[in-house]
Amino acid sequence: MNFLIINGPNLNLLGVREKSIYGEVSFETYFEELKKMYGKIQLEYYQSNIEGELIDEIHRVGFDYDGIILNAGAYTHTSVALGDAIAAVNAPVIEVHISNVHKRESFRGKTMIGKDCIGTIAGFGLDSYRLGIEALLSRLD
Repeated sequence: MNFLIINGPNLNLLGVREKSIYGEVSFETYFEELKKMYGKIQLEYYQSNIEGELIDEIHRVGFDYDGIILNAGAYTHTSVALGDAIAAVNAPVIEVHISNVHKRESFRGKTMIGKDCIGTIAGFGLDSYRLGIEALLSRLD
């Protein structure tokens, strides 16, 4: 099985930005833990701060991979184009968020991509990604 984790804008700063919200661990460190936990799955990771590059990556893997876990960051709340990209591909997509977006600013409760994803996981810190993997695995069994 091949899963791709995609992180959007500013998530390259995990571990150094707003630690009270996002924690102190870099995503690269956490990703290494995930790869050890799920050794039988081919896990890949991609991050970009650029909306078009995120769309290109969804297009690149969306017809060949078994699933995508997407934290679109702030693009979650603004990007019709990301939603269109998700709807255009065959791979199931799980929307994830580190923080509970419903406990933050009101605009964060709106998702422009959620309707095109098979589900949303939010508020469990970095563990939201592991829960996303578990959700994909249960769907594919």
